[in-house]
Amino acid sequence: MKKNTEISAAPDFEPEFVAGLTKIFDEMIPFNRVLGLKITSLKPGGVKGKIDMRPELIGHFISNRLHGGVISAGLDAMAGVAVMAAIGARHMDEAPAQRLHRFGRLGTIDLRIDYLRPATGDRFELCANVLRLGSRVATARMEFLAADGVLLASGAAAYIVS
Repeated sequence: MKKNTEISAAPDFEPEFVAGLTKIFDEMIPFNRVLGLKITSLKPGGVKGKIDMRPELIGHFISNRLHGGVISAGLDAMAGVAVMAAIGARHMDEAPAQRLHRFGRLGTIDLRIDYLRPATGDRFELCANVLRLGSRVATARMEFLAADGVLLASGAAAYIVS
C-alpha cells in the first residue's frame, strides 16, 4: 500500500506508546479478541495485523470460507488503529502516555469493503494506512490478504477524530 509521506516521515514510536496502543487494541476492545485479531506491526505510516482461521469464524460451511463480517470488522479495526497511530505520529512532541489519551472520540463514519476472492485458508493478514488525517476526519485504505499475499478484499473508510 502507498504510504502517506507526512505520516511515514515521523520517527518510529517509543516502546511505551506501542505497548499502550496494543493494550487498547487487545484488551479494551473485546470484539478484537472475539475475532482473534492481533497487531503484528505498528508504525507511524501504517499498521499490519493477522487473524487465524477458527471454526467459529466460518461463514460458509461447505467451503469453509471466512465470514464476510469478520473481514469487514477486521479491516475496520485495523484502519481505526492506523488512525490512532497517525494521531500519535502527529503529536510526537508529547509524552507517549499523553498521546494515548487522544483517542476517546474516534469512530467510524463510513466504511466500504470490496470482497474480491473467497477467504479460505489457515491465516489472513490485514494492513491499513491513513490517506489523510484532518482535524475532524481521517480517511484510510485497507487490504485483507491470504497468507501467501493474495488480495482477498480491500476497503476504504472515514473516521471522526474530533
